[in-house]
Amino acid sequence: MVYVSRKEHFNAAHKLYNPAWSKEKNAEVFGPCANDNWHGHNFELIVTVKGLPDPDTGFVVDLKKLSVLIRREIVDRVDHKNLNLDVDFMRDKLASTENLVIEFWKILSPQLSSITKYGKLHSIKLYETPRNYVEYFGE
Repeated sequence: MVYVSRKEHFNAAHKLYNPAWSKEKNAEVFGPCANDNWHGHNFELIVTVKGLPDPDTGFVVDLKKLSVLIRREIVDRVDHKNLNLDVDFMRDKLASTENLVIEFWKILSPQLSSITKYGKLHSIKLYETPRNYVEYFGE
């Protein structure tokens, strides 16, 4: 099995806030991430596709096509946006990095077959900061 990854970048703002809780409980649980005036991150997104190389091209997936897919379906929809207010697939969801990466999977996984016959989505890793990231395997 070969694992091929593409890294993309985007900037976005969000607020962690559970509307079922009081302002005090949100502040206690989420700290400064519950700031009324939002906060932002420079996100790094790594999408990994696994499979065996196509005998005609030697590729598991054409990385140029993967980049175009990620940019069109994810980056263009979240870059320089407020994840809580501007992003349709995050509406009515807590804008945690964990929930965001799950939504990315739901978008990318079914579309991957349009760019590769031999690869399937293996993982999505999303860095919120250089030291904090989540990784999702579609489970």
